[in-house]
Amino acid sequence: MTAIEANGRLYRRPAGPTAVVCLDGVDPRYLDDAFARGLTPRLSELVYLEGRSQLPSFTNPNNLSIVTGLTPAGHGLPGNHYLAETGEEVQLDRPELLRAPSIHALMTEAGVRTLAVTTKEKLRRLLAAGGVPCVSAERADEQAVAGIEGPVSALVARPKPDIYDWDCSHYALELGLALGARLEIELLYVSLTDAVQHAAAPGDELSDRYLARLDQLVGEYLDAGWRVGLVADHGMNAKTGGDGRPNVRYLAETLDRAGVGSARVVLPITDPYVAHHAALGSACWVHVDAAEHEQARAALAAVTGVEEVLARDEAAAALSLPADRIGDLVVLGDETTVFGKRPRDHDLSALRGPLRSHGGRHEQRVPILLSTAPAFPPARGLTNADIHSLLLGAAS
Repeated sequence: MTAIEANGRLYRRPAGPTAVVCLDGVDPRYLDDAFARGLTPRLSELVYLEGRSQLPSFTNPNNLSIVTGLTPAGHGLPGNHYLAETGEEVQLDRPELLRAPSIHALMTEAGVRTLAVTTKEKLRRLLAAGGVPCVSAERADEQAVAGIEGPVSALVARPKPDIYDWDCSHYALELGLALGARLEIELLYVSLTDAVQHAAAPGDELSDRYLARLDQLVGEYLDAGWRVGLVADHGMNAKTGGDGRPNVRYLAETLDRAGVGSARVVLPITDPYVAHHAALGSACWVHVDAAEHEQARAALAAVTGVEEVLARDEAAAALSLPADRIGDLVVLGDETTVFGKRPRDHDLSALRGPLRSHGGRHEQRVPILLSTAPAFPPARGLTNADIHSLLLGAAS
């Protein structure tokens, strides 16, 4: 096999060990600051491009865009969380919800030795879809892969950190390096966590410590002969007011006051990691009866911090989203605003420091880093879905 078709694109078989890393929440400003101060010499060696994430700028849809090369309309996941046909709010974390195979799954089918390592357990089943071996750093002491005896945590010479620890992402990279060498992996995907970026701005001591260790590990991959591509799933912004408190607009409460009785607000950032963001992000879905649609739209558009209120079909077309898995209205916020339901629905005491979050257009800028020149000259308007093409793209 010299090339394989995956979701409308051609990819070459890796000529040597190749790793794609999702830098969860690493806004370009983190790297710009680190480069200016000489903090990350190995990352500075790489080809540095800039692209955009998918919208909403949340973890699950963007990880799936990275591994499929598709927008959310193609792979089927518009968020971390949605309102199912049953009327229940559920996590978008089951492989049967995917509407396209991953590049790794099709490579596996063609005989390429693949592996995925995710820091967060919530992504493991999605990344494993199609027979891709996948483990999570979060549960590495419970998980095994074929060809390795016992739990994979035994391959890393330090205790498994907690999912909220500053170096949990580094543990995932250490797992990937160890497993990759033992299993002679040809195509590796490692997805990190954004716990540090939720807690620390560029230039903060915690951020510097995180980036310095990331730089060392990328250097270890390069020195071991890996071809490497790194890209973020989304950026990050402070979402606080002048008093340092979370800058939240409670949209269910707004719609209650407007007399919109049929409205149901769904927050697609929702996931198990409440200490990151307390389910507060800069995009949300609103489900509302047709008779109250325009009343709800007007009430939402009048809220300070709301930048856009799009009807379902408008949002599906403009943002390339699956229309059946978003709300009747899609709301996007400005750089400093997040959306909640009602105050009683959010435990802000769970937050670790001032709120930093994502989800809207202002968190779409993402870095793209390549250890070799792109397979083809990069086009204008790159997104994180292009990372495998930049590394492995083949002429069509």
